[in-house]
Amino acid sequence: MNLKTVETKKELQDAYQVRMEVFVDEQNVPPEEEIDDFEATATHFVMYDQDKPIAASRLRFVDEYGKLERICVLKTYRGKSCGKQLIDAMEKTIAHKGYQKAKLNAQTHAEDFYKKLGYQTISGEFLDAGIPHITMVKEL
Repeated sequence: MNLKTVETKKELQDAYQVRMEVFVDEQNVPPEEEIDDFEATATHFVMYDQDKPIAASRLRFVDEYGKLERICVLKTYRGKSCGKQLIDAMEKTIAHKGYQKAKLNAQTHAEDFYKKLGYQTISGEFLDAGIPHITMVKEL
């Protein structure tokens, strides 16, 4: 597995491809909600198995937080530490930029995964793209 910070148009298209498969095809998120106005200013990450894109995420800086977003792994690669590797890479980028807090809106079914990585729930449940979410934070 090879995790990269997106630097080329092809890598960005690969990240979008994973996001579309997971969020749009699998979870029925409308495509117009998945790709939004923040894409151009975000830092994107993509993970490959050989040449195949298998996981993706994006990172933005909002207020005092590094905000982890659009974290997704293809179904056949879940449970193989891809998500943890994405989170680790994003947290390192956040710290490198001088921020000390990370924040994310997690789908409720993934709450335990993020808790194991040190995140704490700070909100009640809310819907995003019709999917139940909660907000979580972590001091880096």
